[in-house]
Amino acid sequence: MATRPSRELETFANPRPGRAYEIRFDCPEFTCLCPKTGQPDFATIRIRYVPDERCVELKSLKLYLWSFRDEGAFHEDVTNRILDDLVAAVAPQRMTVEGDFWVRGGIHTVVEATHVKGDAR
Repeated sequence: MATRPSRELETFANPRPGRAYEIRFDCPEFTCLCPKTGQPDFATIRIRYVPDERCVELKSLKLYLWSFRDEGAFHEDVTNRILDDLVAAVAPQRMTVEGDFWVRGGIHTVVEATHVKGDAR
């Protein structure tokens, strides 16, 4: 069976819901397309979160990130969209997504977006 990109994020029950602990993922092979030129943009996506009741399943996260490969997206938008989708899937106590994009046109871009449960922003 072939593995295909997917926007579906699978989750599982937090095995230690009574303890505040942090989970970190480094995803160094993220790619999307520049919406202006259509050229590939490469980045490391870093995800840090304190789970509440649910955790994200890693293979589904990999396929989710892969789904951006052929999509045009500004760095700021794609980083915030990843955060929004992960927050919707796992409702963490706290989560930060960082997009660390390779140099393009002499500019290195890092976008960091954070969600804190109960923060109305």
